[in-house]
Amino acid sequence: MSMPAVRLLPPDRFFDRSQWAAITAASRWRGIWLVAHAWIVSIALVGVAAWSQNPAAWAVAIVFVGGRQLGLAILMHDAAHGLLHPVRKTNNFLGQWLTGAAVGSDLIAYRTYHLQHHKFTQQAEDPDLALSKPFPTTRASLGRKILRDLTGQTFFKQRLAQFGFAIVGLKAMLRGEQAEKGRASTTAGTPFNKQSDDGMTSPPVDLAGAMAVARAVGRFLLVQAVLLAASLALYGWTPYLLWLAGLATTFQLYLRIRNIAEHACTTTGSDDPFTHARTTHAGWLARATVAPYWVNYHSEHHLFMGVPCYRLAEVHAMLGRAGRHDAMTIAPGYAAVLRQVTARG
Repeated sequence: MSMPAVRLLPPDRFFDRSQWAAITAASRWRGIWLVAHAWIVSIALVGVAAWSQNPAAWAVAIVFVGGRQLGLAILMHDAAHGLLHPVRKTNNFLGQWLTGAAVGSDLIAYRTYHLQHHKFTQQAEDPDLALSKPFPTTRASLGRKILRDLTGQTFFKQRLAQFGFAIVGLKAMLRGEQAEKGRASTTAGTPFNKQSDDGMTSPPVDLAGAMAVARAVGRFLLVQAVLLAASLALYGWTPYLLWLAGLATTFQLYLRIRNIAEHACTTTGSDDPFTHARTTHAGWLARATVAPYWVNYHSEHHLFMGVPCYRLAEVHAMLGRAGRHDAMTIAPGYAAVLRQVTARG
């Protein structure tokens, strides 16, 4: 039996009309600046580390470039909501080419399934329920997942699966086949946004999905080729290898921790919108790694998904002044979340 969509929270309970219009209006420059910031910091990190020729600097670069790569995924998420830029074409270009393609995601496919996640958050029809359902888990189980992330096993398993589906889609396109008209896949191009015990979740099972994955892989490979060419032209292999190492290791870990923090051990099946997601306080280190670009304000995002990421902290403060923090799931930090979702063993 289909579950009802989650109950929406009327904005006028907390904001007057002028406040709401100001909070939800996408800036013409802030989204562009955030995308530029993610790339500038990433390039600076790998460039300085390569120039230093110091293995310790390489390690530092990998730690923090993974945070900016997660940041690119987060900014693609804002673009999926149409919040990265007020002009739709610009918003989609930023989300498809300058953010999503860098980490192997497809904006349109992500948008389709992600809006389903908002409609049925923490209910049986939520396509992201598999991310929170295994929790609480044991420390040993979480430790094994972290080890797979940091050794590149998750990355390579996901990439092999994604490339396999891309080949299926590419063959279909070369044969001139077409997906069912009007059909939008909710599963295509999303392996890097989702993680399961086997390292791969939500494979595309239809022709539309396989073709979307083929296009997503094409964009990913093109972006990687541009980055590699720039690296070789300016300094050699080292900058690109540091970027790739971050993508294969720390990015995977930060993505997993972010996924856990957002919904693990929150209420499942509740009709109270304040209980569907978790907000996690983040210091500078968390913001540089697992919580870039205000993604830690996830409860606020689910309450008011039309708010750009750079205004979520303002919404958090407004809810506090309205006395609603007690109704929300708020964690003091990411370490506290990991303690909450694991048991001994």
